[in-house]
Amino acid sequence: MAEEERSARGWVLRVRGLRQRWIVNSIMPILVLLGLLVALFSAGITSYYYGIMRDGLEKQANAEAGAFNDYFMDNGYTEYLQRAIQSTTSFADKDRIELQFINSAGRIQVSSTSSLKTGLTPGTEEISQAISQKETKVFQGQDPETGESIMAVSAPLIYSGKVVGVLRLVTSLRAVNRQILIAIAAIFLVAGICMTMVIIANLLFINNVVEPVAVVSDAAKRISAGSYGIRIENKYTDELGELVDNINDMSLKIGQNEKMKSEFISSVSHELRTPLTAINGWGETILEDPTGDPEQLRRGIRIILNESRRLSTMVEELLEFSKMEDGRFTLRVEQVDLQAEFEDAIFTYRELFRQEGIGLDYEAGDELLPPISGDPERLKQVFCNVLDNAAKHGGAGGRISASVCLEGDTEVIRIRDYGPGIPEAELPYVKQKFYKGSSKARGSGIGLAVCEEIVNLHGGTFDIGNAEGGGAVVTIRLPVKEI
Repeated sequence: MAEEERSARGWVLRVRGLRQRWIVNSIMPILVLLGLLVALFSAGITSYYYGIMRDGLEKQANAEAGAFNDYFMDNGYTEYLQRAIQSTTSFADKDRIELQFINSAGRIQVSSTSSLKTGLTPGTEEISQAISQKETKVFQGQDPETGESIMAVSAPLIYSGKVVGVLRLVTSLRAVNRQILIAIAAIFLVAGICMTMVIIANLLFINNVVEPVAVVSDAAKRISAGSYGIRIENKYTDELGELVDNINDMSLKIGQNEKMKSEFISSVSHELRTPLTAINGWGETILEDPTGDPEQLRRGIRIILNESRRLSTMVEELLEFSKMEDGRFTLRVEQVDLQAEFEDAIFTYRELFRQEGIGLDYEAGDELLPPISGDPERLKQVFCNVLDNAAKHGGAGGRISASVCLEGDTEVIRIRDYGPGIPEAELPYVKQKFYKGSSKARGSGIGLAVCEEIVNLHGGTFDIGNAEGGGAVVTIRLPVKEI
């Protein structure tokens, strides 16, 4: 239950991660684009409103200053001042624009709003620039006196080639700023509506696509973790359904390939060990007593050579194991002296078992056994595997007995150990590949399955059971007739 909860929690986290990545990868670019559009629109609308106001003030200031320069400046200062007072008094836009006349020292001479400003210095930079450069200049910013956001345009008044004063128009930007804020708020509202629609569309897409992808991803992760052969329920008819089919097909093929790989590795590790054990055992025996019985030494060396050759043959044939699985494995059939081959295996293992404290008793029948048709290398492989298993699983009994005899038209080999035996519940499965049951002994669990396959290919039977009095017994029956 806890495992299922962890799996469900992991699936939720993966979906959440997919949703977050999708939002980052799809919504964030749109959000950035909308942000840029809003910024550009805000800058454009601000520039537009301020530009219109600045152009209007400049035209008006230039027109007023041009009239003064052309008609009133030549009649002297008195005429100029009277015309300035008259202009400020009759100024039509005084409710929204202030008209000022400023002398060359930067002080207000006349203002359309209040006479109290006379003598004050506005302090904005465009006044001094207009005086020094004899050009109309614009100021936009905060009024140094009041702190209010204003726009001011100063046009020079020229008499005899010299600037004697400045005609200045000043207006508040409060109304314009309010219009700009309204326009920007409107574009933010439109951008927010667009963003909401994008988010809703992406959430619908996530629910319809990303979450099923998370299911497929979870299944793929389980496959990569070793759950080969699992299948995903396919409820889709579009490209996602095709993806699910491909995942299921991949899972099945990976499971089959992994099974073949495991069987191959297990077979290699198990089947190569038996002849290597014989070679090592006899090598150590000869090394410890190099001056012993010459006949025994020759026989030991011969066994080492035979086992080495068998190893070479087995290495070459390892890849044929898959053929055995699908029924295409072939034997190198010849006439075989089964008793001689079995006794050779007995002789090989007797000394090895003796060193491990296990006695190996051998009993041959009274009658002469006829040769049978078979593969001597494969049959010897069966004998060695069974003897090795008897030592591994029943060596605690300290004794193994083996016999060969003729029963009718069948030659029978029995190998019995005197260990704890096989639990009854495990008997039906002991010959299955890779099954080891409760046994803690070394091995991959493939040896007995290989033995049974080889015996079956010879037309015989391979049985395992518990013997009376304790221990397990393996019975191999091989027909005398040709296979």
